[in-house]
Amino acid sequence: MFIQKAWRTASFGLYGFTQFTKSGFLEHAKKFREEDMQIRLDGKNCLVTGANSGIGFATAEGLASHGATVYMLCRSKERGEAALNQIRSKTGNENVHLEICDLSSINEVKSFATKFTSMDKPLHVLVNNAGLLEHKRETTAEGLELNFAVNVAATYTLTELVMPLLEKAAPDARVITVASGGMYTEPLNKDLQFSEGNFDGTLQYARNKRIQVALTEWWAEKYKGVGFYSMHPGWADTPGVAKSLPGFSEKLSGNLRSNDEGADTVVWLALQPKEKLSPGAFYFDRAEAPKHLKFAGTMSSHSQINSIVDSIRSICGLPALG
Repeated sequence: MFIQKAWRTASFGLYGFTQFTKSGFLEHAKKFREEDMQIRLDGKNCLVTGANSGIGFATAEGLASHGATVYMLCRSKERGEAALNQIRSKTGNENVHLEICDLSSINEVKSFATKFTSMDKPLHVLVNNAGLLEHKRETTAEGLELNFAVNVAATYTLTELVMPLLEKAAPDARVITVASGGMYTEPLNKDLQFSEGNFDGTLQYARNKRIQVALTEWWAEKYKGVGFYSMHPGWADTPGVAKSLPGFSEKLSGNLRSNDEGADTVVWLALQPKEKLSPGAFYFDRAEAPKHLKFAGTMSSHSQINSIVDSIRSICGLPALG
């Protein structure tokens, strides 16, 4: 077990330094097709979580620049309004709206979903971007470990509760979940709230991101009319990375991707005809990518996803699946 974990970490480091950096993006971009990004989204409704900064902001701006009606879901009204005004000004698209929700509260997520679904508009694109890496164990007012609450519980609950709007937009609808290459270092783990052993925020974040990738496969099997895709943005110079991984950010200074480069594949996934994409797949730099590193021993863990979904539903107060 220890040797396999060390191998995963070493493989991930080597893979990351050659692929996930700015130089990796510039190399991969040589194969990008310009016409892929000339598709318009006029009349399409898009919801982006964590949209006031970083990759979420760049995604919201990218979708707005293609004519979409964008709903930015943010925790802070003040920061959200500043981001909203910036996007409207830069894109000339007035169909950009701000929604407020603290994703660490499942009750708030449920309240937002009730309000949002009451508009009864088709939802063509949901981008689950909001994420958190908190190094010390913190517990939310609802008793959940904070990283899990935002990265997994909120992502799952929001996606499930807006499903009627996504199905209204089918077969055009899609859900894009912004995962992370960090998931390569961890298999699925049923200890969802890191109850066992000394808490490690970086490890918990990697576990959360592995769950997001496995959930994307599970959703793709369950809801055939909607496209589900997860993606890795690469190592981008976002406010979140600077705050949660300052040493990493400093070490790779100058070779981290810009927010726009990190968001590029999210926008690309939102634009492409669904027949070009693989349901449940994991994407990186506009191409399907492996979900497991060679000899890492993470693949078999995905068989646990059904019991993990049952646990998430129970924790979030959602009815059990029949």
